[in-house]
Amino acid sequence: MKDDNCIFCKLANGDIPTNTLYEDDLFRVIFDMSPATKGHALIIPKNHYRNIYDIDSDVASKVFPLASKLAKVMTDTFGADGFNVVQNNEEIAGQSVFHFHMHLIPRYKGDNAIKLWTPGESDQEELAKMAEEIRNNL
Repeated sequence: MKDDNCIFCKLANGDIPTNTLYEDDLFRVIFDMSPATKGHALIIPKNHYRNIYDIDSDVASKVFPLASKLAKVMTDTFGADGFNVVQNNEEIAGQSVFHFHMHLIPRYKGDNAIKLWTPGESDQEELAKMAEEIRNNL
């Protein structure tokens, strides 16, 4: 299922030319056109899924093994010092293209490409309540 109005559907299915790093029946991996660092790439499913809430579970189960394989090769190829795997869902969380995709971002000492969150404090009683809510809704 493709969305004819989705730029990522067009990229993933070869309707728009890309520098493809990897391709199989389910995914195309391309370099990000606005990279955070050298080698920043995207894993894009060929079928249209808005985000993590919509992706088919069989397709989702294949994303992370592919990310792991590529992260190892990309780290060696580019001499990266570390690696971020990022997947955003909904605008508030940083999603700007509403087609599920995963960012593969090689990291280099001093690149300052991604700012991590500011650690907060946790309340053990509140965490226990939240854990129970999740378990009850699984």
